[in-house]
Amino acid sequence: MSVDTPRETHKFQAEINQLLNLVINSLYSHKEIFLRELVSNASDALDKLRFRSVTEPELMEGGAALEIHILPDEEKGTLTIEDTGIGMAHDELVKNLGTIAHSGSREFLELVSQRGQKDVNLIGQFGVGFYSAYLVADHVEVVSRAAGKDSKAWKWTSDAKGTFTVEPAERATRGTSIILHLKEEQKEFLGEWRLRSLITQYSDYVNHPIKLQVQKTTGEGEAQKTETQLEVVNKASALWQRPKSEITDEQYQEFYKHLSHDFEAPLAWTHFRTEGNQVFTGLLFVPKHPPFDLNSPQQRGVRLFVKRVLIMDRCEEMLPQWLRFVRGVVDSDDLPLNVSRELLQDSAVVKAIHKHVTKKTLDMLEKLAKDKPEDYRTFWQGFGTVLKEGLAVDTEYREKLGALVRYESSREEGLTSLADYVTRMKEGQEAIYYIFGESRKAVVGSPHLEALKKRGYEVLYMTDPVDEWAAQGLKEYQGKPLVSAMHADLKLKETEEEKREKEQRAKGLGPLAERMKEVLKEQVREVRVSDRLTDSPCCLVVPEGGSHAYVERLLRERGRGLPRTKRILEVNPSHPIIEHLKALQEKEPASEQVTEWVEMLYDQALLTEGSSVEDPNRFARRMTALMTQLAALKVPPAGAVASGPETPTSDAKPTEGSAVAAGPETPLPRN
Repeated sequence: MSVDTPRETHKFQAEINQLLNLVINSLYSHKEIFLRELVSNASDALDKLRFRSVTEPELMEGGAALEIHILPDEEKGTLTIEDTGIGMAHDELVKNLGTIAHSGSREFLELVSQRGQKDVNLIGQFGVGFYSAYLVADHVEVVSRAAGKDSKAWKWTSDAKGTFTVEPAERATRGTSIILHLKEEQKEFLGEWRLRSLITQYSDYVNHPIKLQVQKTTGEGEAQKTETQLEVVNKASALWQRPKSEITDEQYQEFYKHLSHDFEAPLAWTHFRTEGNQVFTGLLFVPKHPPFDLNSPQQRGVRLFVKRVLIMDRCEEMLPQWLRFVRGVVDSDDLPLNVSRELLQDSAVVKAIHKHVTKKTLDMLEKLAKDKPEDYRTFWQGFGTVLKEGLAVDTEYREKLGALVRYESSREEGLTSLADYVTRMKEGQEAIYYIFGESRKAVVGSPHLEALKKRGYEVLYMTDPVDEWAAQGLKEYQGKPLVSAMHADLKLKETEEEKREKEQRAKGLGPLAERMKEVLKEQVREVRVSDRLTDSPCCLVVPEGGSHAYVERLLRERGRGLPRTKRILEVNPSHPIIEHLKALQEKEPASEQVTEWVEMLYDQALLTEGSSVEDPNRFARRMTALMTQLAALKVPPAGAVASGPETPTSDAKPTEGSAVAAGPETPLPRN
């Protein structure tokens, strides 16, 4: 476009309009965060220029130093934040300041809408920190010139009322100037002391000089004069390169906020330097709460520096995916400045750094769990599901991760570690037992736990979808195997007498077991006597190589098309229902009622394992018929004199379990 190009007027994208309305019209606290966000953006522009200049040295032509300037003008009522960074061309101004580039505005608006949030402290997390300028300004101008030969300057202007303009401008050097025309009630941000304190608080660790324009009086008497000077306010040195002894907790916390745009302090951090075959420094943080982009593949990794030059904002090769919540920096002395993504993936140096940084992170979490158990509980509630992914995919860290996992259990409310579980194991207990389901409520009364509870064995409640694979990956802890209470290979220690009794019960079940196999031949692979049931008539158990019902359902819901694994039906021969069903089978071997009740027991077993029945309407009609029978046994007809507890209300003479046992004598609906 030529210099004579007239001013263009553009409309903001709808989401940007919403964002601006929110910023301008809502009553926010901490309006001063606008300075943090704009300085942070300026710092990023300088980092991008320094990185690109490694392979494009011509971008640095012009000689302007890499700096940020803060220029207050009380007479005009403006505050200017300018940098000598990468700058923006015409199309970049239109795209970056008028439309959504990475959906950040939309996600920010959704979160604010959900929470009713009245504070923009977290605005920078969404990549839309520029718009915090309108917290304090009613009119904003942006003058920018992209780095490179023959580039031209452009001015972007808007009062945030639905449109913005772009027109040619004059700027001597590359970089960007943001001119804020402050609202009358926000003129406090023109004061030197106010600006100096905000820069020190929020931006002291920016790795470029931040120069504040100040008025200095020199000379005495008639020779006295006032001069305008630029004075460096921040330390302009990398915090992670300073000795730990010189850094306070508050400084670590403020650096984390600057780095992550989080408004809360981190739960924990670790600062280390490694010297040997590789030399690198790391400063890693664990957030207090999950960020909105926790599961976004584009948003994991730490900042990678090489000799204090920012190389990559999100370097995922530094940490495994199951530590994607970690924020921080890694600064290497050994990698080349022009390192590429391909080189990172194949580099022996990177692999060594990856291993060391992973270990340091796990050590940090271990220390947090030991020294601050309540903080670790907060961490686990936010990130435990992510951390458990490591057990499923990374056997190298199995032991360390096993020490960090926490589960609810049958012992009491709350979380327990595997180490604490092992110390509470009963004499003779050979395994760590767990049950898998959708929630604590769904598993706490499961029939699969009856024999374990009878022996006094504690059972872990696993209720995250990833737990199935995490348990398979962990396999054992401190020499104790992890065993599912729902799997067929549950082997409980038995005395010789118990073994003989089990064999006798199996023989006694005889014809009924064969009939059950015939009725359910399409649904189950085997019918056998159970040694895990004490109070329930039957249950379904998972054969070797099979998955729990909850996992199968989740995979089917996500389009994996996983067929249901045929289960093994375990039967409790001493239960009244089974005893009466066995008697009916012996009395009438061809009875259709046996078929009806076997199918109903199978449906019941499906529900208790967390599966759905194949024909819920038929199951509901059968339950209605059963309740009708029970009502006929217990409730006198209308007009009859109510009998006392000793007086039977029908000719039936119930015994233990006979309310249910009477069922097989009465036909249930077939359809």
